[in-house]
Amino acid sequence: MAEVGKDILKAKEFLKAGKLVAIPTETVYGLAANALEASSVAAIFEAKKRPFFDPLIIHVDSFNSAKSYVNDFPQPLELLAKSFWPGPLTLLLPKKQIIPDLVTSGLQNVAVRVPDHELTLQLLEQLDFPLAAPSANPFGYISPTTPEHVNKQLGNQVSYILDGGNCEVGLESTIVGMENGKICVYRLGGLPLNEIEEVVGKVELKINSSDDPKTPGQLKSHYAPTKPLYIGDTEKLLEKYQNKKIGILAFGKTPTSYQNSFLINLSESGNLNEAAANLFSSLRKLDEADVEVIVCSYVPNNGLGLAINDRLKRASVSQ
Repeated sequence: MAEVGKDILKAKEFLKAGKLVAIPTETVYGLAANALEASSVAAIFEAKKRPFFDPLIIHVDSFNSAKSYVNDFPQPLELLAKSFWPGPLTLLLPKKQIIPDLVTSGLQNVAVRVPDHELTLQLLEQLDFPLAAPSANPFGYISPTTPEHVNKQLGNQVSYILDGGNCEVGLESTIVGMENGKICVYRLGGLPLNEIEEVVGKVELKINSSDDPKTPGQLKSHYAPTKPLYIGDTEKLLEKYQNKKIGILAFGKTPTSYQNSFLINLSESGNLNEAAANLFSSLRKLDEADVEVIVCSYVPNNGLGLAINDRLKRASVSQ
């Protein structure tokens, strides 16, 4: 198991030595390495068993720092950066040569963000390189939102886990870029769509489920528990799988009949922010419980509900 602590200097020394360090962000924990050193980046892919065609996000401490790694920063994306950084927003921008092709899976754009977490920002301020940092979990599995999640899954693969407590947002960042002068959203995430549109106007959704991703987070199957997850009308699913041990992922008020199954409620009050923060940890608890299948319904498809439903769809076997 990896050492867990709040020692920024220790994390810095491991990263400078080319080692992997798990870092906290407001979204999920990241598996970080020096983004300018291809061998360190390769260690991320190896530890996660992540395919090399799935690009990574680099993390920096500020807007000015981000500008030093990209060739162009279109005005609408600059406006978004200045409105939402630090925060759960990733921008897709044309990379400079200094960024290894391995980070971008050979693509010309690099995904960049400034995380909203005090410890990680302090760490980034002390480094003279950005951090490549996908979620700190085995590829395709549920993203980690606590140091314990990281240690349980990748404890033998990382040198240090920087303990920043529980992640407040709980969903990966929203990814935004531009094509042909239009602002495009490539991944729904912790920054709601309506907040983006309040700043830059209507955006185009390119939330493709693909086996050939152009940005992080576009693979068809992702964020998945090992137990099969089925989405639909919960009552009908309970009837369909009545001969199996069922786990229920619920939202809002639930019928008393649900109580006969292993149930976890994302938010009894129906709060989508609370549901987002609880999503990955709840899926993890259900996956570890004595159940054979997990059933759920989609949450309301507005605000953060769009991103929650996107994750549920990618985690399910009923796509």
